[in-house]
Order: sequence, then C-alpha cells, then structure tokens
Amino acid sequence: MKLVVLGLSLSSAWGNGHATTWRALLRAFAARGHSVTFLERDVPWYAAHRDLPEPDFCRFALYHDLDELAGWRREIAAADAVIVGSYVPEGVAVGRLVQRIAVGITAFYDIDTPVTLAKLSRGDYEYVSPALIAGYDLYLSFTGGPTLDVLEAEYGSPLARVLYCSVDPDAYPKLERTWRWDLSYLGTWSADRQASLDRLLLDAARRAPALRFVVAGAQYPDDIVWPVNVERVEHVAPDAHPEFYAESRFTLNVTRADMVRAGWSPSVRLFEAAACGTPVISDPWPGLSSVFEPGDEILIAETTDDVLAALAATGPGDRERIAAAARARVLAQHTAGHRAEELEAHLNAAVTRRAEEKIPL
Repeated sequence: MKLVVLGLSLSSAWGNGHATTWRALLRAFAARGHSVTFLERDVPWYAAHRDLPEPDFCRFALYHDLDELAGWRREIAAADAVIVGSYVPEGVAVGRLVQRIAVGITAFYDIDTPVTLAKLSRGDYEYVSPALIAGYDLYLSFTGGPTLDVLEAEYGSPLARVLYCSVDPDAYPKLERTWRWDLSYLGTWSADRQASLDRLLLDAARRAPALRFVVAGAQYPDDIVWPVNVERVEHVAPDAHPEFYAESRFTLNVTRADMVRAGWSPSVRLFEAAACGTPVISDPWPGLSSVFEPGDEILIAETTDDVLAALAATGPGDRERIAAAARARVLAQHTAGHRAEELEAHLNAAVTRRAEEKIPL
C-alpha cells in the first residue's frame, strides 16, 4: 500500500504528543511492507526543536505553504490512501485539496477527537469542518466509545473507527534506575488540565514535603508557583522518556476536560509509562477500565488525599505487581504493531465500503 500522511509533526516532539504517535504507528506500518510519505508544514516552533529530521522508515518532506503542498499532487493522487491529521495548519484547506486530488481512500486521523468535537460545536473549524468529515472515506479517532456514533450519526462520517495511540516497545523498554522522584508528570501545559495537575500533584507536594516530584513539559506559564520539592524540566526528548519513567516511583496521568467528558481517550503517555514498567496514577474517566484494570493495572485518584494514599500505601511488592500487569497488557494489546494492523484493517474496510456502494476509486 502507498500511504501519504499530512500530519502536525513527525520531525519534532517539542510541545506536542502527535510526533511520538505518528512515529510509532508509521514505523510499524512500514514494517508491514507498506510505503509511507509524510508531509509536514514547516513552522518555526518545530524547526527550532527537530529531534527526528530524517526518519528512516518513510519518505519525509517539509512544505512551506499550500502552494508548495499542491506540488505534491501527483503523489497524493497516486496513493492508495491519504491521511490528514488533526491540528494540521490550515487543515480545512489541506483537507479540501486532498479530497479533490486523491483517487484512493481519504482519511482523517484525529488525535484530539473530544477537543475537535467541542470546537465544531462552537463553529470553530480550525482544522476540520462538518463538510470535510462527511467527505473523508474514513474517520480514525483517538477516542472510542459513544463518540464513534456521534461522528457517524451527527457529522455524517461514512466510517468512524477507533485508532488509539500506542507505544513502540523497542523505543520504550523497562530500565533499571534509582528513583529520583516519587511522582512524575510528563505533558505539555494545557489550561484545562492545570486544575487537576494542581490538585493531584502540586497540592500533594505541598502536603508531603519529604517526597520528591517533577513536572516535565513545555509552555507552562511563568506565574505558576512551584513547591520547593517539585522539580521543573522544560522538555524531555522521546529517547529520554524511558529513563525519565524509570527514575519515577509512580507517574501521573492527567486528562483534558473534553476527553474526560467523552471518555475512552487513553493518552499515549499511559502506554509509554506502562511499557517502561512505571505504575500510573490516573484521574478517572469513562472507558478507562476497558484499557487498564483499576487497582490491578492502574491506580485511580480523584483527590489530593487519593494521591497521597497511593504513594504511602503501595509498597514495593504491590508496585511491582501493578507495573508488571500494566506492561503485560500494553505488550498484548497496545503496541505500535497492533495499531498498524488495525490501521491496515480500517483502510481495507473503507476500500470494501467503496466497492459495495460502487463509489469509484
């Protein structure tokens, strides 16, 4: 299969969770014998932080504007499938171009589905519109559950399928390191996550001054008052994630408000931490138990007290048991290899639908 992808970023993981998701998925997809071309908009904030400028698993190119992107029309037309990702700059114009030129299957991969639907409900068509959703052959959603029915029934998607994030287990191994922190958090700042981060980590740090915490990620406002036992790290490159997790006794997962409401939206960080053998403390959301079993594979915390209790009451034996169970679940169900196989099946389902409905390719 010849696949062309237009995504937010493959070359830079700075300030976004898309790059690691694309890297794992497309590396595994290419390993299944397919050819991949990735086209990325050249923007200054990623240009200054490129940690994968020359990927070895696909053809990669930057384009500066829509006119330059149009120069790729032959590759787009010749592809068996073309995928446009969420948050691509001028995504509506990009989607229109793809739907006009592509002969093969067209798909939208939404790594931000609940945020996207919230934006659409406000009439905000930053990177996709209702008309485009109906025009794509396939809507690949970061979110499963009832959201898939919404995409089909309310927005006219002819085929909406879940494609969760995943992890490349070779890139995220379990390492043996001395713990530097009792609880870590890795994530770019988001306004609708900050209240939960305050409650589940910063307040816990203030109440437990003998414990050590860390918050790693870009774009945090200067006016946040960090407790003295909370270390700040501006950015952790993907190849340093395994060591970061290995040096964490526990790590925290905090979910954006729109994703909590929608449920069934596991962050890529969940899979990465679990693959590295670090137990996760997560805020609760619908559908979480379909990904990890609470109490056995993941710990749940709604309050500061819950976090402090988990840190105090989970001894070494229970910690290792939870970490091992989560890692086994990831390796059995949530690797990039699993997602690449699912992507292949979803694209083939879209081809079958076209044939059954006699929609010309």
